[in-house]
Amino acid sequence: MVEADWLLEHLHDPGLTVVDSRWYLDGRSAKDVYDSGHIPGAVFVDLDRDLASEPTFAGGRHPLPHPDEFARTMSLLGIGDNQRVVVYDDEGAAIASRLWWMLDALGLEAAVLNGGIGKWTGDLSTDPAEPVRSWFSTTPWPTDRVASIDEVDDLRQGEALVLDARDAERFAAGSAIDPRPGHVPGARSAPFAENLVDGVMKSESELRQRFDSLGVGDRPVVVYCGSGVTACHDLLAMRRAGLGNGRLFVGSWSAWGADTDRPAEEGPDKGPGSGVDETGDPDLGGRY
Repeated sequence: MVEADWLLEHLHDPGLTVVDSRWYLDGRSAKDVYDSGHIPGAVFVDLDRDLASEPTFAGGRHPLPHPDEFARTMSLLGIGDNQRVVVYDDEGAAIASRLWWMLDALGLEAAVLNGGIGKWTGDLSTDPAEPVRSWFSTTPWPTDRVASIDEVDDLRQGEALVLDARDAERFAAGSAIDPRPGHVPGARSAPFAENLVDGVMKSESELRQRFDSLGVGDRPVVVYCGSGVTACHDLLAMRRAGLGNGRLFVGSWSAWGADTDRPAEEGPDKGPGSGVDETGDPDLGGRY
C-alpha cells in the first residue's frame, strides 16, 4: 500500500500508472463519478467489463477474464510489463484490491492507495486520461494463487483455513444478492471491513493479530466472498501483515451457493473449534 502523500510526490514519475477502480453495487455509474473528478492522469477501469468476464453458473458473478483479454485491456490502459501501478477507489480498497491482486498474482508491481481518493489532498481533474498503449504479456492465472470450487471442497475437509470476507450477516444467513443463505461449511467469518479503521487499512501488527485469531499460520489459506472481489481485500491485508499469499476462490459464494449439490452451513461463526466432517455437516470434534 502507499499513502496519499507518497502518491502526490510521485504522481508524475515515469513508469507509474494510477488507476481509478470505483464501482458501485447499487447501480450508480462509476464512470460518471470518475468524469466528475479523479486523480490527475488516472485511467478508469470498470470491474464488470475490464476485471471480469461474463458471469457463468460455474464461474460466478465475476470470473477472471481470459488472460488474452486481460492483457489487451491493460495494454490499452497504458499498463505494461514494467509499469508500476497504484489503484484506488472510495470504498476502503474493497474494489481496488481486486486489480491489485490480479496484477500481483502475475508478478507486476502494484499497490493500493491507502484510504482511497478520500485521502487525496491534491487537485482533482475532469480531463480524460490519454494512455499510451503498452505491451502487457499474456500470462495464465497462476494455479498457486487461485482455487477452483473442487479444490475448495477438498481443502475445507483437510488442514486448510477457509475465510469468508462477506459481512457477518451474509455469512450467517445470506442476502438478496446471494443465491442461497449460508456459507461454505467450516469457513471462518473474516469480514473485509474489519481490516479497516475509518476507511484506512489497519497497521501490520493489528492485522497480524486479527488473522492470528482466525487461525492463519502455516496452514494453506483460501479466501472467498460473494463474487471474488472483496476477498482480495483479505488477501491484501494478509500480505500487509506479513502472512504471505493465500489463494482466491474466484467464483466464491456466487458459484458455490448456486450449486445446490454443494453443502451449505448457516449461522454465525462457531470459532476455532468448528469444522466439517466428510459430508459437510458440523463436526463438534473440532476437525477445523
